Amino acid sequence: MKTKISFNRWTLIIQKLKKRPSSFDEIYDFLEEESDIQGYDFTVSLRTFQRDLKDIESVFGIEIKYDRSQGVYRIVEDSNTEIKERMLEAFDTFNALQISERMSDYIHFENRKSKGVENLYGFLHAIKNKLLVTFSYHKFWEESPEKRTIEPYALKEFANRWYILGYDINRKAIRSFALDRLSEFEIHQKKFSPTINFNVEEYYKHSFGIISPENGQKPEEIIISCDTFQGKYIKALPFHHSQEIIKDTDDELIIKLFLVPTYDFIQELLSKGKTIKVLQPQSLIQEIKQLYQAALSQYEN
Repeated sequence: MKTKISFNRWTLIIQKLKKRPSSFDEIYDFLEEESDIQGYDFTVSLRTFQRDLKDIESVFGIEIKYDRSQGVYRIVEDSNTEIKERMLEAFDTFNALQISERMSDYIHFENRKSKGVENLYGFLHAIKNKLLVTFSYHKFWEESPEKRTIEPYALKEFANRWYILGYDINRKAIRSFALDRLSEFEIHQKKFSPTINFNVEEYYKHSFGIISPENGQKPEEIIISCDTFQGKYIKALPFHHSQEIIKDTDDELIIKLFLVPTYDFIQELLSKGKTIKVLQPQSLIQEIKQLYQAALSQYEN
């Protein structure tokens, strides 16, 4: 129990300082309030708090320093902020699961379970040490799985699923594989020298999700109009890093994107229904029309 309380206290300290730098007194008051809310004693002495800061850096890799000029503690930002944010999210989820039994009337978790994540560490080990991996991969549209051997290069998350990206030895090309569709995962002991110079950010620079451009597909300018309500969601969670607002009024939001309209991007557009409309290019407009017409035909007598 003592360890659990310490972990919870560390995350509370981080949450407080993520909002704004604070003095020890302000942090103490915040911990006191949370103690009343959660039913645990999170308050600590200044000496214990100083030890907490060292533990936070050791466990989460988050450095917190005291700013003497302002009399406050602040988080030292670095390039791994996103990874650390996900670590904290995972720990928050773990805490929620821990208390779900006694709070079952107030917490409702999604029934869908993530699969394949048990191999995340193995893939990270193989990527870091440049070790070949072998696994059986079962595509949804094929009757039986197929054995694959790849040079693992990177892991990518998309739509709450994890994928391993690597050079497929037999197909002599970069491929992506969903972790929830592979089995019989094995790490070879022999190191490999990368067949190609792979950069995951560059590879997906003009992609919406996990599907990469193929057959010489080039990115193009895509302009989309959406109603005000949908526009709020699209502004809060952009389709792509290239997203640019062209027009934003009380009646309409128009955005411009520069990417390859892959299958997963088109599916995302279709999921928005009548709330959005593609204005250009004409080729994408025609494809969207054909898909809607095909869907409508299923309801015609």
